[in-house]
Amino acid sequence: MTPSNAIPRITERYHPRVEANWMVKVHLGERTVLVKAKDLSMAGLFLVGHPADNIQHLNLTLPLPGLGDITAKCTIVRREAHGVAVEFSDVDWDHFLLLARYLHPRLP
Repeated sequence: MTPSNAIPRITERYHPRVEANWMVKVHLGERTVLVKAKDLSMAGLFLVGHPADNIQHLNLTLPLPGLGDITAKCTIVRREAHGVAVEFSDVDWDHFLLLARYLHPRLP
């Protein structure tokens, strides 16, 4: 058996995540459901909960403690046993800046 020359691939996030540990409003048509956010980054967040398998996009309202609420359209990019990872697909500029203001002092 010949040794492999392949270099192991290290996956690193482009946007580091910070602990969120607060509730997010998920808007599902006429209903609004509260779901716990585990972590948050400039690119998205992880929600502890499972939307139906046929749902690929979510509309969220995120409360940023001390700054206010932001709204975002998101795409589910990964489903795990304890929740889903979502990526922001549409955040307006003002909300994007609020998100940056919230995350910056909490980044490692």
